[in-house]
Amino acid sequence: MQIEFDGMDPKDVYHILTQTVIPRPVAWVLSENPDGDYNLAPFSFFTPITSNPPLLMFSVGRKPTDGSFKDTRVNIEARGHFVVHIAHRELAGAMTETARTLPHGESELTNLDLQLEDFEGSPLPRLRDCRVAFACELYDIKEIGPGPQSLVFGKINGIYVADEVTKQDEKGRLRFDGSAIDPVGRLGGSEYVTFGEVLKIPRPS
Repeated sequence: MQIEFDGMDPKDVYHILTQTVIPRPVAWVLSENPDGDYNLAPFSFFTPITSNPPLLMFSVGRKPTDGSFKDTRVNIEARGHFVVHIAHRELAGAMTETARTLPHGESELTNLDLQLEDFEGSPLPRLRDCRVAFACELYDIKEIGPGPQSLVFGKINGIYVADEVTKQDEKGRLRFDGSAIDPVGRLGGSEYVTFGEVLKIPRPS
């Protein structure tokens, strides 16, 4: 089957992309609301993009209810800091629940059993149970397309990695055990994928 995007409704393009660009890592983003509590939301158009400076990027659409900017984008633009978490299998349900659209300023943490913990080097806390978290400050926001879609670029100032998923190799370099992190990846529709078989294939020299 050959699929052409020219003239296709953007919703149908999205539907196809989310089922073919798989699996996608999920950025579970914590930002600060105007009254000082926290917004938490997942985004699966997400990736690291550079190591010098260390940047990551995730894409934020508009609210489906009224077309306004989502709280995550508003909060980051206003206050400049955010934390990106990598959720694991046991947190998949809670992560999905935080995709629910709430009134501006209402915290997703209110009705979920998620604990926060101080994050060294970050003005914002992190989720205690996540095994990986990135302390970020706003680097740039680019608006793309007629929507527009907001591309949020964050400079990574520090990373938390749980001790139990960390080890050193024979050369003393840090290694992180992907199986122990057990990240949740996004597929299409309501589907997610969890960690399975690990293939180790040396890269050509």
